[in-house]
Amino acid sequence: MNSAINTPSGLEGSDPNAVAWVRTWGASPQAPNNSVSFIEPFENATLRQIVRVSGGGRRVRIRISNEYGTAPLAIGAVRVAIAETDGGVQGGSGHAMTFGGQPTATVPAGAPILSDPIDLPAAALSRLAISLYLPGRVDTPTCHGTFHTLGWCIPGDATALASLPTDATPLPAQALISAVEVQPDTPTKAIAVIGDSRVDGIGSTPGTDRRWTDLLAERLAARNGQTRCVINQGISGNRMLTDGIGTAALARFDRDVLATPGLGHVVIAVGNDLIFSFAPRTAETAGFLSMFPGEPVGVDDVIAAHLQLAARARAHGAKAYAATIAPYGGSEMYTPEGDKAREQVNAWIRTSGAFDGVLDFDAVWRDPADPSRIRSGLHMGDNLHGSDSGYAALAESIDLSLFG
Repeated sequence: MNSAINTPSGLEGSDPNAVAWVRTWGASPQAPNNSVSFIEPFENATLRQIVRVSGGGRRVRIRISNEYGTAPLAIGAVRVAIAETDGGVQGGSGHAMTFGGQPTATVPAGAPILSDPIDLPAAALSRLAISLYLPGRVDTPTCHGTFHTLGWCIPGDATALASLPTDATPLPAQALISAVEVQPDTPTKAIAVIGDSRVDGIGSTPGTDRRWTDLLAERLAARNGQTRCVINQGISGNRMLTDGIGTAALARFDRDVLATPGLGHVVIAVGNDLIFSFAPRTAETAGFLSMFPGEPVGVDDVIAAHLQLAARARAHGAKAYAATIAPYGGSEMYTPEGDKAREQVNAWIRTSGAFDGVLDFDAVWRDPADPSRIRSGLHMGDNLHGSDSGYAALAESIDLSLFG
């Protein structure tokens, strides 16, 4: 039965006194040919992916995306369980997901689908194993091109397996799952972070939740205030004003940020517009920059984009914060002109009063001996992206009082 055309049951629950749903994990959808990692078509396969929730809850539902698919997506079965090590699941924790009361669903091309809720207590910072069986061929799986969780592709319907079989192969990117939402015991707020590769966590150790957003979630969990969920909506290579790798931030903002259940705070951390616009056109950068069509932009354009995102966040009832653009001197993308533009935007972010708060990542990362560069030990070796230590420094620098 095609449950995508039925009236879903139980999406919000029938208890009028129930605490509202909040998003606890997310990954911005991308087209499979428009991401930094290419993902192959699937057929008669189970995708098992491990995601770590930020805030916890007693009920869980998931969002599956076919938003960049070119044909309907057939879902044969989905199970969610508490994850163990090496792709296994905790005994007795597995639950079959339904969609409008049915165990299968068909998701139209260009659309997402939200599952019915299940009763599954998931503590803050716990890991869920989501197993998704695809009975047919999926030629254009909507994905998220940077793979910071763990995942495997298994032949056939392996949703009920407690451990990984020997024929499981690693996934090169996140696939089809775009959000996990929980119903907590007490009202909870979420922080949605829209950004580029330094939000997406390039340079951090994959599979270990070492992005600065993951570490911020750990600090918030230890504080146990109302704001406990941190949603990473970074896309590596993303820009504010122009499509390239991923839809431009201004265009995806409603879907990836404003549609977040429980949204209370928005962090804007996109710096690629200036970096790419002023990058040197050399033999080394030509191939990479060819993936980013569009006219160069300047300081005024980037300021206007920040103001647009902040205004749209506040119109939705959320507070708006901006992160300064971190240094990138010594990287192959660097030019003095680009660095001057970066400093002008950063000065405006710090002093304009346009935001409810500023996350001064430039101040955290810059080398006192050369402010155009990231301090040694805080970047992955490319003078552009952070290391585990670099992202930890960003997370530790954030004033938690900004979030209530």
